[in-house]
Amino acid sequence: MTALSARERGAATGTGDRSRPRAVLPALCATQITSWGIVYYAFRVLNPQITASTGWSSGSTTAAFSAALLVSAIAGIRVGRIIDQRGPRTVMTAGSIRGVISILIVAAAPYLPVFLAGWMLSGLAMAATFYQPAFAALTQWWAPDHVRALTIVTLAGGLASTVFAPLTAMLSGHLSWRMTYAVLALVSPPSLFPAHALALNAPWPKTPDTPARANGSAGTVERSQRFWMLATALTLSAFTVYAVVVALVPLFLERGYSTTEAAWALGLGGAGQTLGRTLHATLARRTTARARTALLIALGGLATAAVGLVPGPYALLVALSMAAGTIRGNLTLLQATAITDRWGTSHYGRLSGLLTAPTTAAAALAPFASAALTGPVGGYPQMFAVLALVSGLAALISLSTKPSPTSC
Repeated sequence: MTALSARERGAATGTGDRSRPRAVLPALCATQITSWGIVYYAFRVLNPQITASTGWSSGSTTAAFSAALLVSAIAGIRVGRIIDQRGPRTVMTAGSIRGVISILIVAAAPYLPVFLAGWMLSGLAMAATFYQPAFAALTQWWAPDHVRALTIVTLAGGLASTVFAPLTAMLSGHLSWRMTYAVLALVSPPSLFPAHALALNAPWPKTPDTPARANGSAGTVERSQRFWMLATALTLSAFTVYAVVVALVPLFLERGYSTTEAAWALGLGGAGQTLGRTLHATLARRTTARARTALLIALGGLATAAVGLVPGPYALLVALSMAAGTIRGNLTLLQATAITDRWGTSHYGRLSGLLTAPTTAAAALAPFASAALTGPVGGYPQMFAVLALVSGLAALISLSTKPSPTSC
């Protein structure tokens, strides 16, 4: 027992077990910060400058960015299968190259269709470099201690906005948005290419799950009602989460708070998200996968309702925003472990890619859907109440199918 514990402790840091290469975890932490920072968060900072400079509407540029998310959702299914068969090295290295090329195309785009094409190529890069392939790599190399490794890499990914939002803003204060993107694209190769090409060059585990954990073939799982009910619940939850993030600042402005106060509420919600990720391992030890899923989704609905319906004071609203962020942080890891908690690590990439595709699509559509919903329901507080009901429905769906005898 002591030897097993020592082995697992070593696994969490990449030491003590040759099947868990020590360079993988720090490499993926670094590449998640860079990938999310340049490909995802920089756009949110630069979009006002893009529209002002080009004359393109904000709706058009945002639609191009959302198209990238939709492409990543579809491509992620294929990426997961490739990683299951060959490991993450080739696909993540190629994704890094596509990411640089796509951002350079975006930066040089003279017309909106070229801008759209650049973002669609960027969607392929997202599918190959963001959380999903990193989760697949860590799950195979680190299981059964993968929750700790996943937590570490998501904590690092959470720093992407902290690092790259200010950096992007600083660069754009002295350069055009096109030059800012070009500089950011040239920053990424030294950190992305060697990390993916060299650190991920380790034997890919081929050991199948034990019979108690392998609940049928991947095809059987994919066709099961249980899998698709879980996917539905997580998709509805993801729609709520992303719609809340998009609508939080307008909600605060509608209530008479300043832009600075709204931004602080949003930023402190992000701090709560980081806190939530540190708490997930403890929650996972004390709950079953089914109970944990329903609990977190339901709490997300309650937090959404509270943020939307409580009028103030400001300090209470900030506290509620942080509570909602804490739940969002847990939901990230909930989805990362949903497959292994129920069906083991075999075919993780394939099943996780399929499970993640609709949630990514929901994230892409949430800004447009929430904006379209706000008017008909009468304003942002009412829209938040509707989103809370959607979360409640998702929680009920997650409980609607019984777990199999061998699941957690």
